[in-house]
Amino acid sequence: MDSVENWAGKSAWLKEKRHSGKQVYKGVLLNAWQDDVILPDGSRSKREYIKHPGASVVLPVFENGDVMLIGQYRYPVQQALLEVPAGKLDAGEPPEVTARRELTEETGLSCRELHYIGFFHPCIGYSDEVIHLFTAWDLAEGRENTDDDEFLTHFRLPFAKAVEMVHSGEITDSKTIISLLRTKAWWDRSGPFPLPGQTPIKPE
Repeated sequence: MDSVENWAGKSAWLKEKRHSGKQVYKGVLLNAWQDDVILPDGSRSKREYIKHPGASVVLPVFENGDVMLIGQYRYPVQQALLEVPAGKLDAGEPPEVTARRELTEETGLSCRELHYIGFFHPCIGYSDEVIHLFTAWDLAEGRENTDDDEFLTHFRLPFAKAVEMVHSGEITDSKTIISLLRTKAWWDRSGPFPLPGQTPIKPE
């Protein structure tokens, strides 16, 4: 068993090489491909995957420690879910621009401060999608501007309550789970103001 140190370098031999491929579906948002690939041992196999433009999510944090989530019906799973505001990147658009746009469109909020938390791959088995994570504060209220086919409800709740709902299973959307947990970890270390119940970390 290998040590996890320098795991990326040690795993380079696992790379699969694309030999040929074809697009098998072209949709409004998603494009599906089927590729013939060469495996590490030289044999061949097929890989089917979806190309996605990428997305940004943004968690707005209010001065009193509340966050805002949205409720939205998701047709593939046939239920309404609690989520962070999010949206896909337009062609050539920086993730920060997407985050600011989606914050305003879906919540009516704008922000003076926006911090990049990182990114993650939500569905590595069948898509190349990358989701970028942001947190926003110093918020101002405005007017939301959702798409014609987009119907949302808003929920303002304590940050700690939202994290609790992750652990209780009430929040099941992956981007929302990761956004809440990673933002909370960053905020505990470097947040611009303390959250209720948070012990401020003294600078070293």
